[in-house]
Amino acid sequence: MTDVDIEVRINGALRRDRVPPRLTLADYLRDKCGLTGTHLGCEHGVCGACTVMLDGQAVRACLVFAVQADGAELTTVEGIAGPDGELSPVQAAFREKHGLQCGFCTPGFIVSATAFLRDNPDPSETEIREAISGNLCRCTGYQGIVRAVRAAADSMNAATETREARVSTEGLP
Repeated sequence: MTDVDIEVRINGALRRDRVPPRLTLADYLRDKCGLTGTHLGCEHGVCGACTVMLDGQAVRACLVFAVQADGAELTTVEGIAGPDGELSPVQAAFREKHGLQCGFCTPGFIVSATAFLRDNPDPSETEIREAISGNLCRCTGYQGIVRAVRAAADSMNAATETREARVSTEGLP
């Protein structure tokens, strides 16, 4: 098979590459781009360790071919933190609430939780558990992860309320 030219924006940076048609997105990110935060666990889409955002949607990078991402916007765990390296609310909450132990599954949980909270900023515990059900962890027992996602939601909502309060009082005497 002939290699295919692709163009993707990864964590904000435009990238052009020539790839084999059957190269998975996970292998492309890890081997061609050096973004090793996208972990490979089961390589069958079951464990969620390879979760990335493809045009804003959480997907299993082991189930997507790199050529399918042509023209897309990708966000990996390396792109979740701020440009200055400051942890995102989700990353900070995982650290503070002990949402990780060995850390192998953590990138997938971080990306999944980030996409989930963008779409559901004030989830119930049941919704959180459903949202992370596609990610497996053999170390934590999930309680710390659920607490971390809840804490991230609370932190993000408090920051939004603070910004909104600031905007509504601007220009007042």
